[in-house]
Parts: sequence; C-alpha cells; structure tokens
Amino acid sequence: MSDVRNNEERSRYELVEQGHLAFAAYEIHGDVITFTHTIVPSSLQGMGVGSRLILGALTDARSRGLKVRPQCPFVAAYIAKHPEWQDLRV
Repeated sequence: MSDVRNNEERSRYELVEQGHLAFAAYEIHGDVITFTHTIVPSSLQGMGVGSRLILGALTDARSRGLKVRPQCPFVAAYIAKHPEWQDLRV
C-alpha cells in the first residue's frame, strides 16, 4: 500500500494512478475515523483503484489503532465484502 498516501493536511487518503488522483476523505474524532466520501476519476473506474485506495486507508487506520465509521457508501461496501475489516467498524 506504499502508493496510498495519507494527506493529513487535506484529511484524505490519496492514490495517484495514470496521472489522476483518487481520494478518500475523512474526519477523525478521538479514535474514530469517519470516511465521508471517496472520489475515483471516471477514467480510472472499474480498474480496482478505489479498492486499492480503501485497502491502504484501512491498513493505515488499523496500524494507528483507529475504529472506522464508513459513512461513505463505497467504504461501507468494501468492508461488507471483506470480512477481515469488520472488526474496525464502530
């Protein structure tokens, strides 16, 4: 997940692919990270970019001891499809 970057100044995880930026915006309150929305440019959709982005974001959240509130439908769907991340849900 080294290609996924936590841009703390902008409160989002970022992934640059083919010169385009995909990102997952978040808010942190205490030990809970709330993913508010995920943006994947249309030119990158269907290529697994969003999944790689969220995998990197969740990996970082787990390493930081954060719980996850998946307000974003894409993040919620990703967690639902990958039971190994269920323990992070608030």
